[in-house]
Amino acid sequence: MQSLRYSINITLDGCCDHREGIADEELHRHATELLARADALLFGRVTYEMMEAAWKSHNGAFGDWMEPWMEPFARQIDGMKKYVVSSTLKSVDWNAELVRGNLEQMVRELKQQPGKGILTGGAQLPFALAELGLIDEYEFVVHPRIAGHGPTLFAGLSKRLDLRLVSRLEYGSGAVALRYEVRR
Repeated sequence: MQSLRYSINITLDGCCDHREGIADEELHRHATELLARADALLFGRVTYEMMEAAWKSHNGAFGDWMEPWMEPFARQIDGMKKYVVSSTLKSVDWNAELVRGNLEQMVRELKQQPGKGILTGGAQLPFALAELGLIDEYEFVVHPRIAGHGPTLFAGLSKRLDLRLVSRLEYGSGAVALRYEVRR
């Protein structure tokens, strides 16, 4: 059975706005390694559209805005299989498959397939997955910044989740990647 892993960048005050994180070479390398530990990505519509706009290649080329050290991450995410949960999208591309219906059943079926794991990100879909008890591992990359605004994660979760710290990595930027497993 595959694990479903959740990874998100947050500030010290819990803001998960992707524009508030530190985007440096070391953290991109960490994210590339995280992607390499998964066979597929599971996105909600908002995260899918944001990631596709930023990281989809065009005939094998990426935007000229991209720093050379971003390319390994871009190539990794560009080539990965993606599952997109959405009731509003009509179609998807970028190696993606649109999935609808019973979220719990669909994710349990994906987890039953052989492989290294499934990675998810964002805020709304992971909230629903946490409510259903489907996330096996949480990683919070905490950036040394106070944003002073939201969005934040898991507000309104119906029950507390108890986690066990399994690794901690510190980066030159002052960011810390904290990886937890769910206590079952």
